[in-house]
Amino acid sequence: MSQIRKILVANRGEIALRAIRTIKEMGKIAVAVYSTADKDALYLQYADASICIGGEKSSDSYLNIPAIISAAEISGCDAIFPGYGFLSENQDFVEICGFHGVKFIGPSVDSMVLMSDKSKAKEVMKKAGVPVIEGSEGALKNVDEAKKIASQIGYPIIVKASSGGGGRGMRVVEKEEDLEIAYLSAESEASVAFGDGTLYMEKFIKNPRHIEVQIIGDTYGNAIHIGERDCSLQRRHQKLIEESPAAILDEKTRKKLHEVAIKAVKYIGYENAGTFEFLLDSDKKFYFMEMNTRLQVEHCVSEMVSGLDIVEWMIRVAQNEELPKQEEIEFKGHSIECRITAEDSVKFIPSPGKVSKYIAPGGRNVRVDSHLYQGYVIPSCYDSMIGKLIVWGEDRNRAISKMKEALNELQIEGVATVRDFHLKMMENKDFINNNFDTNYLSRY
Repeated sequence: MSQIRKILVANRGEIALRAIRTIKEMGKIAVAVYSTADKDALYLQYADASICIGGEKSSDSYLNIPAIISAAEISGCDAIFPGYGFLSENQDFVEICGFHGVKFIGPSVDSMVLMSDKSKAKEVMKKAGVPVIEGSEGALKNVDEAKKIASQIGYPIIVKASSGGGGRGMRVVEKEEDLEIAYLSAESEASVAFGDGTLYMEKFIKNPRHIEVQIIGDTYGNAIHIGERDCSLQRRHQKLIEESPAAILDEKTRKKLHEVAIKAVKYIGYENAGTFEFLLDSDKKFYFMEMNTRLQVEHCVSEMVSGLDIVEWMIRVAQNEELPKQEEIEFKGHSIECRITAEDSVKFIPSPGKVSKYIAPGGRNVRVDSHLYQGYVIPSCYDSMIGKLIVWGEDRNRAISKMKEALNELQIEGVATVRDFHLKMMENKDFINNNFDTNYLSRY
């Protein structure tokens, strides 16, 4: 077993603070990095050491590979924890870490390569026996090929960026005469956003639920799941509220979903934490959508129902420890997470600025993952998420009630936040009755 002693956290904000807590609880040393815009960030106060890696632009700091590697070497770190976003799925970064003798706490480059191209990942999953949505066999060559395949599988269809995410490079097409314009605009958007305009096509599933399975694989070929999450409440393909377990599933479907995810992990020889994302149609049939080869923002709800610390197990797997047996993990109750962003509750327009008042909720089974404090100036150059409010209840109704009270206790002044949106959702009859899908918010 190669023991990890000192870890550089190559991220910022709430995930940096969340990782630092676990690293120090494990008796290890945590080193933080920061940009000039984050010089007053809360997470820096809890790290054992901190190093400035550049200016406020992400390209100058959190995406600056030479600066991050230099910080790891200067501070004597033997591992890097990437969090999510930034360099968490950058294959070059993983290889460079290895070249410098620094352990990347995450999957191998081979796994990333296999699953990063969504069109190729779909083919791999098909070979693994995982249900996939009917569509193109890999990447589309041009518009003419797209028209031919669409006519075979039938409209509506959806074209997606092979290297995409967050809804960019994605277009739904209802009829053939709209396909060419949709194809070209998706291709252009994907090229700008990801530096890759490659597209693939799938049959479009109307009003699905977005269900994902949290998995971890170790270096001994073992794999476990940490339940599933329902992430269907989204705005423009951005998740806003997540739950575990997915109340929409019956036990038979849930068991099959978990089995398929474990089968896929073992087929690709995946190591460390990852997430398989599925679409669930109206007939309760699920189809593979994509795999995220990193920690997810919503990992907290899986921790609340399982009692496991996923970041801890990422570190333990990275130092070649063996995973617990699946039967040793006991799932209890229901957990809900609301993403708290510095945006208004109606149009979701970013609202950076100084926080004049901040009171976090508390009480039994209430968790707040946030880097916020009174007097903190939220920078305008990064993602608007300023925290996550997570609760646990004996069942879904109790969790909703608990979340409502926690949101009422949460006070943030000086900047606009989406707290009021979440409060309305906790009182929304469709949400309470579990009657929604990925397009619910766009309709209502």
